[in-house]
Parts: sequence; C-alpha cells; structure tokens
Amino acid sequence: MDIVRVHLVSYEMVSERSLFDNPSSGKKSALKVSGNKKEVASLDRLKNLEEKITSAVSKVKALKEEKNSLEKRIKELETLVNEKTQEIDALHSEKNSIKEQVEDLLGELEALEL
Repeated sequence: MDIVRVHLVSYEMVSERSLFDNPSSGKKSALKVSGNKKEVASLDRLKNLEEKITSAVSKVKALKEEKNSLEKRIKELETLVNEKTQEIDALHSEKNSIKEQVEDLLGELEALEL
C-alpha cells in the first residue's frame, strides 16, 4: 500500500505545474534532484508556500468582491433611509397642519356654543 501511495504522490508531483516546474520537460525540477533530499524538501516547502500564497490571493479577491458588493448595498440602504426620513418629515408636517386645523375648528365650535 505504501508503494502505491509513493507512486501516486510522484504522479501528482509530475502532473501539477507551478512556478517551480521545468517548462521544457513538463516535470518538476525537484524530481530531477534525486540524490539530495534537502533540495527536494526545500522545493516542497516552496511549492507549499506557493499554494498558500495562491490561496491567499484568491481569498483576497473574493473578499474585495464581497466588500464592493456590501458597499453598494450600504449605499442603496442609505438612499432608502434618506427617502423614508423625508417621507416621515412630510407626514409630521401634514400631521401638524391637520392638528392646527382641528384646533381651529374646535375653537370655532366653542365660540358658537357661547
């Protein structure tokens, strides 16, 4: 079972392409260095770092898109709040006007009753 895993890992290393691949042969340069385990480990760490950076860049792009979407939604909601505030102000003015009219009418009724 371990031999199968080693072959699968070797195949994955050959089939994936990254900044550390040898473009002319299509194989990783880490596979060419068969006798020096330190170089292979260093290249594996660099490959791991590259994957982490790629993932981080992808996450940053997604977060920027989400931020832009949320900023757009905030502007829409602020516009809606402003419209509703204006509507409330207009209703308050109308209420005060109606209140004054009712008070005037009540005053006239009181004057008639005397």
